[in-house]
Amino acid sequence: MSAGASASSLVWVVVFIGAIATLPWLVRRWQRGRSALPGAASAGSRVLSSVAVGPQQRVVTVEAGTAQQRVVLVLGVTAAQINCLHVLPASSTFAGEMVVAQGAQKHD
Repeated sequence: MSAGASASSLVWVVVFIGAIATLPWLVRRWQRGRSALPGAASAGSRVLSSVAVGPQQRVVTVEAGTAQQRVVLVLGVTAAQINCLHVLPASSTFAGEMVVAQGAQKHD
């Protein structure tokens, strides 16, 4: 193998390693760009509360939907599945009441 061939091989190895190293950065940037699409921020969801009812079972309250159609979902979550237990219409005071209740619970 000549010196030119080994230098060429070394360049390709460096380029390959550089491409592998930049791949996570590109994926994060692409995901951030998709979340910045119009309407994406208003269609988000957030967890309001989570209560463990067993070793691998939880009851989770999630606010989801668009700004005009917000709902509160009460979900049963296990290691194998997620079940919708109840759907409540979201009110502007519901999330505030949840925060107050969680604050009172932490003081006990």
